[in-house]
Parts: sequence; C-alpha cells; structure tokens
Amino acid sequence: MSAFIIPVFILFIFVYGLFKGVNTYQSFVKGAKAALKLTFDILPFIATILIAIHLFAASGLLDALAWLTRPVFDLLGIPHELTPFIILKPFSGSGSIALFEQIVAEHGPDSYITRVASVIAGSSETVFYISAIYFSKTKIRNLSYAIPVALFCVFLAAVLGALVVRLLM
Repeated sequence: MSAFIIPVFILFIFVYGLFKGVNTYQSFVKGAKAALKLTFDILPFIATILIAIHLFAASGLLDALAWLTRPVFDLLGIPHELTPFIILKPFSGSGSIALFEQIVAEHGPDSYITRVASVIAGSSETVFYISAIYFSKTKIRNLSYAIPVALFCVFLAAVLGALVVRLLM
C-alpha cells in the first residue's frame, strides 16, 4: 500500500491541476528552473562548509578539541567516547553518521554509549551546514546570535540526552 502513496499523490496533483485549468507541465518546468537557480546560488556556500569540515577533521583539530573538552564532558555525565561525535555533529551530518556507526560497532546497539549517541543524533542538527544554506538565501548576514544559540542548543541536547538515558536505564 505504501508503495502507491507517491504515485497516487503525483496523479492527484495532475488531476487537480487539470480541474483547476493549470498547465501542470509548464508549472513543473518553471519550478525545475527555479530549483536549478537555487542550487547554483547555494553551491559555493555548501562547498565552503564541506571543505572546512574535511580540513577540520584531517588537520587533527577535531581530536585535539575532543581531548581538551573531555574533562568538561565527563563532569556533565557524557561518556568521553562521544566527545568527537558531539563536536563534529554541528559541522557534518555524514561525518557524524560515520562516527555514530563506529560507536555502534564498538559498543553494541544496546549500550549506554550508543543510546546516548542515538538521542544526540536525533535531537541535534548540523548547525553550520543548515546556516550556510538558509542564510545564503536571506538578507541576514550577522549571525552573531544565531550560531552561538544553535551551538548551545546542540550542547544542551547532548547533556540532557545523556541524563535522560541514564535515568531510563
């Protein structure tokens, strides 16, 4: 049944367009043109973020930052094995997924560490990637409040996630 949802939805859109007298093909082409323009507009921002993420990880700064922040995370009850994951999550979704897969492989799917990582993965976002995309299409250029607040929320999600998992186990 679920395999038919998208084709039925597309068919509904075309039938509704015919009923309303809208040239659905022309509307689709117009939307595709706008999507291509949007893609080319945000491509430099995405490329910059992706290059910066790879340089951050390859340079060893991620490991150094994880080592420096480990005592703070230990104090807050966050397992030190998750420190690189929490630091990388605001920068890279794919990088953090790779770290998450390592955590699951090393500690097993039902371990405390994996459960905390799961909560963190589900309750946080790639702040810099999303900011680059959203703010590239708006007139907002001063991100002095948006980025720190978003990073604080990611950190708070990690602390509260560890606490909730600890209470539920």
